[in-house]
Amino acid sequence: MKPIQIRRSNPTLALLLCALGWSTGGFLIKSIDWNPFAIAGIRSLIAAATILLVIRRVPSFVVRTPAGTVDRGQTAACFIATVAYSLTMILFVLSNKMTTAANAILLQYTNPLYVILLSPLVLGEKNKAIDYVTVAGVFAGMILFLLEGIHGGAPLGNILAALSGVTFGVTTVFMRKQKDGHPSDSFLFAHLITVIAMCPFYFISPLPSLASWGGLLALGFFQVGLPSVLYSIGIVRIAAVSAVLLTMLEPLMNPVWVFLFHREAPSATSIAGGVIILGFLVLRTVVKSGKVKTPKH
Repeated sequence: MKPIQIRRSNPTLALLLCALGWSTGGFLIKSIDWNPFAIAGIRSLIAAATILLVIRRVPSFVVRTPAGTVDRGQTAACFIATVAYSLTMILFVLSNKMTTAANAILLQYTNPLYVILLSPLVLGEKNKAIDYVTVAGVFAGMILFLLEGIHGGAPLGNILAALSGVTFGVTTVFMRKQKDGHPSDSFLFAHLITVIAMCPFYFISPLPSLASWGGLLALGFFQVGLPSVLYSIGIVRIAAVSAVLLTMLEPLMNPVWVFLFHREAPSATSIAGGVIILGFLVLRTVVKSGKVKTPKH
């Protein structure tokens, strides 16, 4: 297998394909007739094998300084990101089984809210006024989701989806903190931990059908494994604001696939909440990038 020629790849196309891959999670999970814990474990097993096939190196859980000593801060960040991402994957699968796909993905995309709140404490980054405006807007969207939970999916499923937004935010912060390590190792270890943690659930229910095994392979390879590679291609060559806006194709397409394959239509209230959440996140991204300027007279 030849190494991927990153500089010859189209970063915009890579990020769009990445977001499209991520967006298939909702309808694929709902297509698999098996318990959600086992789905999370097998998906991670296939994803880990895919990532190892691509990076072709032995990952390291211990981060070392140039002098060869253990960097405790970077190693701790790797550990926290690993656990947080493992929880994110498990919570996402559970929430997709218990609530609508639209609620699951859009509530998970509240993760920038927690990045805003944690960045000053963990990364030493100061927030701007637009950050706090975003917090207020995201909370408004979340309130619509939680109110709709009585009719638009099980309340517990909505709560688990919201928690996946918290853990995804923690993942993001501690991935960014690993400046001298290999953040990709955190993703790989998270998959391996998920595989091991879900072992008790593989045999508590009948094994899935052949069609469900096809869905599991698609989840691990196309929905998680390859998108990780595509994201690494795009993020090194494109502005952060463009990357964020392009990958927001995921929460927009996720409920579309579910509607097309399962006829599960989100309610008007859920759509309104999603529009509010994504709208404020896009607004913050554009303002923070300096793209919004006062016209000159």
